[in-house]
Amino acid sequence: MKYNLVYAEFYSNYINLAKGESIKRSLLKSTKEFFQFLEQIPEKKYDYAYAEGKWTIKEVLQHVIDAERVFSYRITSIARFDATPLPGFDENLWAANAGVSEKKWKDLVKEFKLLRKSNLLMINSLQKSELASVGTASNQPISTAALCFIIGGHVQHHMKVLKERYL
Repeated sequence: MKYNLVYAEFYSNYINLAKGESIKRSLLKSTKEFFQFLEQIPEKKYDYAYAEGKWTIKEVLQHVIDAERVFSYRITSIARFDATPLPGFDENLWAANAGVSEKKWKDLVKEFKLLRKSNLLMINSLQKSELASVGTASNQPISTAALCFIIGGHVQHHMKVLKERYL
């Protein structure tokens, strides 16, 4: 299937990490890899940050959860042909106010797993016209199909960062 991929240049890295396959295959692949990866992170590393001012591994996971929620809301809104422009979000502000130090790793992992499973069900139910729809987010045009690939690529991006800089 050929997808209508409309997105801001900022998302190119995420799209490139995920496209080349169908949306379903891409998301199933990133889901399986990320679930396995999360289970392998040593407990002593959960609160580790590789440099001063950088997020801890728990904060990175919370960011992935937060971003996935934002992206899935955008998918839903745009797929339902709602023309309301959608705002951006300040991931650093969200991270600073997420209270991650009080959260348990297993709860964060469970939250992500349930969120991703729910998003897979929603995305798999989208019709061609819904996948082709285009809306506005962060003052930029973006398509539902692009957002689906962004969800997969965003997880792959952060998994790569965690492997290279944290573990």
